[in-house]
Amino acid sequence: MSRFQTGTRSSSYTSWEEADLEPLRIADQEFESRLFVGTGKYADNNTMMEALRASGTAMVTVSVRRVDLDRTQSEGILFHLDPDEFFLLPNTAGCYTAEDAIRYARLARAAGFNEWLKLEVIGDEATLVPDTQATLEAAQTLVDEGFKVMAYTNDDLITALRLEDVGCVAVMPLASPIGSGLGIVNPYFIREIKRRCEVPIIVDAGVGTASDACVAMEQGVDGVLMNTAIAAAEDPVAMAHAMRLATRKLAQQTAATATAR
Repeated sequence: MSRFQTGTRSSSYTSWEEADLEPLRIADQEFESRLFVGTGKYADNNTMMEALRASGTAMVTVSVRRVDLDRTQSEGILFHLDPDEFFLLPNTAGCYTAEDAIRYARLARAAGFNEWLKLEVIGDEATLVPDTQATLEAAQTLVDEGFKVMAYTNDDLITALRLEDVGCVAVMPLASPIGSGLGIVNPYFIREIKRRCEVPIIVDAGVGTASDACVAMEQGVDGVLMNTAIAAAEDPVAMAHAMRLATRKLAQQTAATATAR
């Protein structure tokens, strides 16, 4: 078993009574929460852990390039993240070529993570929008090597369909540029990506407020991933809880609407 293999998590936030919600299945895993959270940019590790628990998330992302992969180092992020509490998803944030992303994906697996990966290949340093061609190239190689790839991409329908075709287990279109907090710039194409793709669609990047998270979920997507909106908030724990409420409530409404139809 992988050193970072995950088990069942529990939440410390019990004051809000959560209604039943069908788990989200991605490949062979099920997740109770529709909110996925990054681990960067927090003031300290204690704040990070409080916010992650307040968010109710089941999956957290970890940048392979930016963290110490030695879990025994108490100042490192991985020392604090219990894989029995959170599903740890390594990502290739900061990679600008397919080759670089592939190399860091292999490094993550060699370091003890399982075969799951959030693939990021950045195309522009200023906006951090993805290089879609390089993303497709890396995705094909990594899928062929047995990785379960969740691919960060832009809001282009054709790219999303091609990522699905090469075998990605989830497609993660951006709402707007990473860290911008602009919310969903093009809701129509997010809806089209969800309508046309069969794999889960997770909106990634640019969600700045709980209302942005609501708008994202209103497009029918399966979940939302965020980092800056929580980590850089004045009160990360309160923001994490607000994001939890927003994503879950809208997921419940979407499920109820689908059942009614």
